[in-house]
Amino acid sequence: MRTFDEILNIAAERKGGIAAVMAQTSAPKTVEALAATPDDRWLSMMARSIFQAGFSWKVIETKWPGIEEAFGGFEIGPIAFMADDYFDRLMGDKRIIRNGAKVRAIHENAIFIQDVARDAGSFGRKIADWPAEDYVGLLQWLSKKGSRLGGTTGQYMLRTMGKESFIFSRDVVARLQAEGVIDGSPTSQRALRAAQAAFDQWRAESGQSFNVISRVLAMSVG
Repeated sequence: MRTFDEILNIAAERKGGIAAVMAQTSAPKTVEALAATPDDRWLSMMARSIFQAGFSWKVIETKWPGIEEAFGGFEIGPIAFMADDYFDRLMGDKRIIRNGAKVRAIHENAIFIQDVARDAGSFGRKIADWPAEDYVGLLQWLSKKGSRLGGTTGQYMLRTMGKESFIFSRDVVARLQAEGVIDGSPTSQRALRAAQAAFDQWRAESGQSFNVISRVLAMSVG
């Protein structure tokens, strides 16, 4: 497995230099800022990530103000206690993506957030305190306890919200395969733990966040 600096140099050769590569990376939020993020913003981003899955992100971007309005700003209580008439109203609302399974997932995730906040103080606090060294454990927890938050849906949600994270995009997976970290897709427990160990090593070597490392890996391929 190459060092992070060696992979960074590969990306730099492809993208016009180290400065050009690093300019395309982003830093995670601080633990304090992440913990202070209101629960309704977590549900909003879960909903956005769910709606974007398998759909045009540009269309979702255009429709998003109407979706926010239709869901009442994603206030947790009303959505967690969504009655049939609320669901039926949403399914007739042209402002949203009228996919029943996805709307139900948003309802289920409101309950999920509510339950976590009851125990942890807030959903943001739970995410903020989750150690980077067990990031794949966080992904598995979201997939198991949340609704439709598996795969890259949960990963993009965490990245957008500011959690230190890596994303198993096609290019990142290709680099992990090229480095002999994984053989196929990172779906098995063994592959996920191997990926975590590799990212942990690159993080220790470089002092960079998972955000930066993930983006550099992607740019070394695509």
